[in-house]
Amino acid sequence: MENNMVISMEQQFGEVIDIILQHKSRASKAVNEELLLTAWHVGGYVSAKLKSEEWGSKVVFQLSEYIRAKRPDIKGYGRSSIYNMVLFYDEYSSETFALTVERCLNPEFVQMLSGQIGSDQTPVSTLASMPVSTPTSAFVQTVSSQIVQMSFGQMPRILELTSLSNHIEILCRCKSNEERLFYILYANKEHLTYKEMQRCISNQTYTALLGSKSNMSKGMLEAYPNAPVMFKDTLFVDFLNLPKKHSESKLKNSLVENMKQFILELGKDFIFMDQEYKLQVGSSTYKADLLFYHRGLQALVAVELKKTKFHPRDLGQLEFYLEALDRDVKRSNENPSIGIILCPEADRVVVEYAMSRSMSPTMIAEYKRILIPQERMQQQLNEFCNLFLTTK
Repeated sequence: MENNMVISMEQQFGEVIDIILQHKSRASKAVNEELLLTAWHVGGYVSAKLKSEEWGSKVVFQLSEYIRAKRPDIKGYGRSSIYNMVLFYDEYSSETFALTVERCLNPEFVQMLSGQIGSDQTPVSTLASMPVSTPTSAFVQTVSSQIVQMSFGQMPRILELTSLSNHIEILCRCKSNEERLFYILYANKEHLTYKEMQRCISNQTYTALLGSKSNMSKGMLEAYPNAPVMFKDTLFVDFLNLPKKHSESKLKNSLVENMKQFILELGKDFIFMDQEYKLQVGSSTYKADLLFYHRGLQALVAVELKKTKFHPRDLGQLEFYLEALDRDVKRSNENPSIGIILCPEADRVVVEYAMSRSMSPTMIAEYKRILIPQERMQQQLNEFCNLFLTTK
């Protein structure tokens, strides 16, 4: 009886914590909305002055100095910050951005709202919750019907999905509206901080998530239809400082030592469970290199590390481990275990052949020791955008 009372009290205390966190989240969203609106209106005001040639760059500097002198308590309005607000307004109020949003998002989900941002509409937290439909445009189609207000002078509600600092990073480093839209949605989905956003852009998450998904097995796509927007086909492990020639144990130990950064590269829903996880099958003991748990999918994820190019035999070993996990480790409330082979190189044709008949939830991902140069990344991104636009 006493134990039941203790459990009941814990449940009630938990409900109080839920109330606190709910209101704390609302307060954070409200603050973010006001910061965005401030930047939008200041940027719009200064933009109009600059375009009419009533103001020049010297006046913008004088404005920042005036704010600093008259109201030293108001921070964040230096010359460069004001120009960032102008950029924020000019780029997101453009017709081309509006058309990109309308084109990239599933038309039946796009509703042009009539109210000002912050009006009594469905919360923006409902965004990024719709199922995926096609691999190439999948992620940008994962938003619900409460999308944008594109009327002149009013801020698109979709901008509420992330912070002003993230928006400035996106605007300065992403040139196409498709890429910008992707990172707005991805930042909301993964709750990215400014530093995390920087890394995602450097690591080309846009192309890694929206590329070809021939690296996923038939079983993966059937068991987890949203997998194409949850798993990258290329992971960058530049933070390991690996030499060109390295062993699998060196790779594994380095990943374990830098697990926080590796999980950020994998995706924030991953929880690390163990390395060399023992699987007892019959009288033999096998070891899975790395074992994770994915909170969103509620599934175990085994990662097998390879120092050489992918070979089809690697897949058989991984499928054996998944069978052992599902029979002996997976709980009744969890979904089928997922397997990832992480290798430095994979022939796309060989991968496609290997994946085509595999009914286990598996995929092949490549790891890169160093980041691809920005110039090459931009070239690849432009090629992808052209392909993306011609197939719409």
